[in-house]
Amino acid sequence: MSTLAHWCYRHRLLVVLLWVAALVGLGVASTAAGAKSDNAFSLPGTESTKAMDLLERSMPAQSGANASVVWRSDGDVRSPAVRSKMAATLDRLSHLPGVAGVTSPYSRPGAGQVSKDGHVAYAAFTFTAQAQELEKAEVQKFIDTAESARGDGLRVELGGDAIAEVEQAAPSSSELVGVVAAAIVLFIAFGSLFAMLLPIFTAIAGVGTGLMTVTLLTHVVSIGEIGPILGALIGLGVGIDYALFIVTRHRANLKAGMDVEASVVNAVNTSGRAVIFAGATVVIALLGLFVLGMSFLNGMAVASATTVVATVLAAVTLLPAMLAVIGRRALSRRERRRPAGPPAPGAWARWAGVVQRRPKALSAVSLVVIAVLAVPVLSLRLGSSDAGNNPASSTTRQAYDLLADGFGPGFNGPLQLVAETPSSADRGALDGLVRTLAGTEGVASVAPVPAKAGAPLGIVQVFPTTSPQSKETADLIERLRGDVIPAAEKGTALRVHVGGQTAIFDDFADVLTGKLPLFLAVIVGLGFLLLLIAFRSLLVPLTAAVMNVLAAAASFGVVVAFFQFGWGSEPFGLGAAGPVEAFLPVIMLAILFGLSMDYQVFLVSRMHEEWVHGRDNRRAIVVGQAETGRVITAAATIMIAVFVAFVFGASAPSPSSASASPRPSPSTRSSCGRSSCPP
Repeated sequence: MSTLAHWCYRHRLLVVLLWVAALVGLGVASTAAGAKSDNAFSLPGTESTKAMDLLERSMPAQSGANASVVWRSDGDVRSPAVRSKMAATLDRLSHLPGVAGVTSPYSRPGAGQVSKDGHVAYAAFTFTAQAQELEKAEVQKFIDTAESARGDGLRVELGGDAIAEVEQAAPSSSELVGVVAAAIVLFIAFGSLFAMLLPIFTAIAGVGTGLMTVTLLTHVVSIGEIGPILGALIGLGVGIDYALFIVTRHRANLKAGMDVEASVVNAVNTSGRAVIFAGATVVIALLGLFVLGMSFLNGMAVASATTVVATVLAAVTLLPAMLAVIGRRALSRRERRRPAGPPAPGAWARWAGVVQRRPKALSAVSLVVIAVLAVPVLSLRLGSSDAGNNPASSTTRQAYDLLADGFGPGFNGPLQLVAETPSSADRGALDGLVRTLAGTEGVASVAPVPAKAGAPLGIVQVFPTTSPQSKETADLIERLRGDVIPAAEKGTALRVHVGGQTAIFDDFADVLTGKLPLFLAVIVGLGFLLLLIAFRSLLVPLTAAVMNVLAAAASFGVVVAFFQFGWGSEPFGLGAAGPVEAFLPVIMLAILFGLSMDYQVFLVSRMHEEWVHGRDNRRAIVVGQAETGRVITAAATIMIAVFVAFVFGASAPSPSSASASPRPSPSTRSSCGRSSCPP
């Protein structure tokens, strides 16, 4: 590391120019190639995937995205004025690009799309492709056309996966907000403009290089749109942190009287070495997502890991060169005027002394606090939020509420039973299943779909009595698959698969829950081995692993209380209470283990360095904590600021966003074609 640092210091301008050339070259290449995002979401081998595959093979036109236009009138939605206005609107919508078909409540096939009290109605639309494949401009035109019918006592809202894709805010300014927040923290920590700007410039260079590399990688690796978002989020945070650690060590060296070159070399050789190990722990934790065997999670891992690698390279090459350029201006004017010497003991040194004197009492207090925070995790329920968890102001949430009020909560997430019926006897068995389903607990209604002539396929829509995200709906899916359907299939060739979005995301939660222990074991085990290599100690990595597991439990407890119990999500405009997203635990664990290992590496490496010099364990602990406590706290504050900026500056699309609209039946879609069904 010292050789690299010397070279970067003495060839500072060349290093800076090489980074500028890399940024420009990658920028030109990525712009010319463009991004080839793959948002495909599949669960091979699950019941719901089999149902979708059958539909795509037998009725490919029925597998496109769906949407609903829902309206509520103070009077009857079938009154001449409302009917005339909405029929004209539906006709315009049906002729828009990307729309495959529509079922109007003013047609005979859609007669059931009006609520019993006559105040709510909906039209079911089908698009020509899945939500991720549709042009957002086309869907936005669809939304604008539908909303133009509002007014005169008529509420019009839209639901569906295609609408939700467009409704999600793009993360246009969240990175800038995060950078500004980080700059404020750095200026408070350093009191120097140059020392503040260096970590930010280094992180931006690393993240920019990483993200442009990810754009090129989308042509050879399956990476969804959310991959670069997550990569920017993690890369920006760790990039600033890594540069912060090196700059802090450099400033301490300068204050102690070192010349600039010796200080830079020492900072890179000590803190820079720790940065490489820390970056490796983050990359290992992220690449641990591969053990889950899901392509869209693999894409997130590749995008994030690529960005982290780029930020590490920037921290150990570009940063030393820029430190050489600014010289002693890494210190503030006041600091440059002070005589060189060891720093005076500060608050962190005093706190380190307190910890040394009362280790048992403080450990007990810490464990109690962690235990209290972790209690809610015992009630953790994984699932998929639906539009009922969206912010109250969103059109998908309001469409969801209108449908629930007019038709019942289960209407927002019907189950789609896809049956293989090779013979007439099997079709008779399916009819018997329909009769059984009508009297099954948890089923509000059943809607058989007339089969296409000659197709050995039957489709039955089952409307639960409860909302898509509720535990009762998940129990119903399990009961149908475990008891009701096998009884109907017995002695026949009938094979029925429970599909639909509600079933897809229930399967998703089950798959991830089953693989979560393996994932946890892999990232903890690999992190343990890496720290074992770094410190040649069994106790250090073992302590780190235990502490990280406890910290993860406390973090999940807070998430459960905030989102599942709803103690904070609604007041902050983040939607109503609901189950914790099924993919969140693995993403959180990857990030938490990576970042917490970072801080462990920086703390313990400084302690180890001091111990090697003096062989005094007590002094090593005090000095290590005193010198890294402030910088680790600043780094964690920066990371929190960046994450919060992303949360409130943009709503990143969730791969498990559930549709807010009922899925229209294939027969009604095909019968109406591209225009509204006749009134």
